[in-house]
Amino acid sequence: MSRLFTVASSIPEIASHFGAEARADLTLPTETVEGLPATVVFEKNGRRLLRQMDWGFPRLTREMRERGEPPGRIGLVADLTNPLWEHLVVQPQYRCLIPLTHFANPNGDAGSKTRSWFSVADRPLLAWAGFCRNVPDYGPLFAGMTMTANAAVEPYNDRMPALLEPDDYARWLGGSIKDVIGFQFGAPIAASRMAVLHSDDLWRSGDLPAGLRPQMSLL
Repeated sequence: MSRLFTVASSIPEIASHFGAEARADLTLPTETVEGLPATVVFEKNGRRLLRQMDWGFPRLTREMRERGEPPGRIGLVADLTNPLWEHLVVQPQYRCLIPLTHFANPNGDAGSKTRSWFSVADRPLLAWAGFCRNVPDYGPLFAGMTMTANAAVEPYNDRMPALLEPDDYARWLGGSIKDVIGFQFGAPIAASRMAVLHSDDLWRSGDLPAGLRPQMSLL
């Protein structure tokens, strides 16, 4: 899937939906790409908490090291057996819920791609299955698990976020690795529930969907 999502909601609404506690000074980014912060829900000592974390774990290949490049970011978990994830995904304490209302995919020809936004018509606030951890020199980071795209998303990308139903939140946060595998390889959310909003905004423009801008200005 692409590496862009947004949350057209508010901190109190997110906290209420997930039954989570939020600090009074917590802010909500208007959009998130890899390397930038987002608001994430995680559990600690039986309490759900909201915290801002950066999207993407550091990744430094031998080739990057030889070229003197800094570590890149990888924020999508597609292969649970990858050495980068194999220990992280097993332990429930490293699970999190990533609130979002829309995720985007590029649409059109190279050099002039625009943003097409995807949401779920009957759910104003979504939860993306994620993993999080404190990493030395980077602080708290998160990544989102992907799955095979449904028919609404597949023309734009063959992967999409692993979206959870509210009844699945507790099982995701506390379940076994078999549960994690089940969520990734289960059926995606039905394409008939998806809403697709095409925009004229260039992929790298930094603009939200036009329909969201008035709402975001009120938050």
